[in-house]
Amino acid sequence: MFNYIMKRIAAAAAFSVLVIAGATQPAHAQCDAAHYKDGEYQMYDQAAKDIAANAFDKATAGLTAWQQKYPDSACKNERSALLVQAYNGAKQTSKMLAEAADLLSRGKAEDLLPAPNMIQVLYLGTVAITNAPNPSADDLANGQKVAQALLTYNKKPDTTPDAQWAQVKGQLQAAANAALLTIAARPGLAALAKTPADCAAAEAAFSKAVGAYPQNSFLAFNLGQAYRCSARADQSKYDQIYPKAIYEFIRAMVLDPTLGGTQDGAKMTTTLTNLYVNYHGGPDGLDQLKEQVKNNPLPPDGFTIESAAVVSARKQKDFQEKYPQLALWMGIKGQLAAANGQQYFDSQLKDSAVPKLKGMLVEGKPACRSKELFVSVPEPDQQGTAPTVITLKLDAPLTGKPEAGEIQWEGVPSAFTPDPFMLTMDTEKAKIEGLKTTPCAPAAAHPGAKKGAATKKK
Repeated sequence: MFNYIMKRIAAAAAFSVLVIAGATQPAHAQCDAAHYKDGEYQMYDQAAKDIAANAFDKATAGLTAWQQKYPDSACKNERSALLVQAYNGAKQTSKMLAEAADLLSRGKAEDLLPAPNMIQVLYLGTVAITNAPNPSADDLANGQKVAQALLTYNKKPDTTPDAQWAQVKGQLQAAANAALLTIAARPGLAALAKTPADCAAAEAAFSKAVGAYPQNSFLAFNLGQAYRCSARADQSKYDQIYPKAIYEFIRAMVLDPTLGGTQDGAKMTTTLTNLYVNYHGGPDGLDQLKEQVKNNPLPPDGFTIESAAVVSARKQKDFQEKYPQLALWMGIKGQLAAANGQQYFDSQLKDSAVPKLKGMLVEGKPACRSKELFVSVPEPDQQGTAPTVITLKLDAPLTGKPEAGEIQWEGVPSAFTPDPFMLTMDTEKAKIEGLKTTPCAPAAAHPGAKKGAATKKK
């Protein structure tokens, strides 16, 4: 998809380039008869005719012969322009890029050839490096030189109106930038495409590319891919490396979630946001990260994001420190509620003393002089009424009616039912803290009893 977009950008300039360049043969106004040595013009003319007839192999052979016979020809710039066309037509990309780069080594691009011909040379080289499937290091270097020259080329052809030149120049610069971006991305993409992927090489290549093009979302995204590759390759450093991947993914999303028009922006935004949320365990901190990535193309030294496991452990530690008794109970309840809860109770909990717990007394049974107390254990964010989950069996009845409220106790689990959930604990009423009672109401007189009735004589 990326190469497709780059080709579209380059193709957008093609029509205007042909209009400016005119005929497919380079003009040779700067190299008239006075400049040609004996036989040179015939070589030039024949090569031009071969190119026009699409006989590119024949043209390259004739131009090479001319080059060997007259290496320092006064018309060698025009010859190079013809060679670029011939090599391009023969699909000899490496030779074409080398010839274009050699031409540029002779001086400023604006001074080497008439504007239409120079533009054609630079454009052909730019498109070639953009489309090359497996360019060599030399190809990339030569292609970068050609594309850079096209990007900065600023000589308007004499016959081109100013308004048209402004439009064409913008298209040419877009094609040049596309080629330069392609060149920057190729090493990293190639490293990721290897089997197995060369994660370290991809990291280095995309880090360099992001440094050169800090506002390009496609490069930021692929640097994220490289970091993720490294994190997966070395699980021992996963939590050190993967946050860097998320950093670049979020940066790509902030810069341009379409990645240069290659993706659905809304879907990519959702996907990249979820990478953060899934790793961190929630969206908290994401807005701050979005602001941070705007001004820093690369993750700063020591950058990290807490994983969901780390966040959970930290919250659990904080919870245990703030609510030690509730944390203890939640641990017990969690194991009892699990699939093997009964086995846990029978093998580990039953008849074993449990440290002091805290809960809310709901009611006693019987209501007065209770022998059993029913307790709930509300959580800090409890919604609604907390269910009764613990029954306390007392060693002796209470002397009054228990009042609802917070109590603490020590006890020994003696029974458990999973549905409805209920843990029964044996405890001494003397070991219950915070328990308040009120005197029981006097027992009502039996309706049939007579006040002051005499004792029946035997």
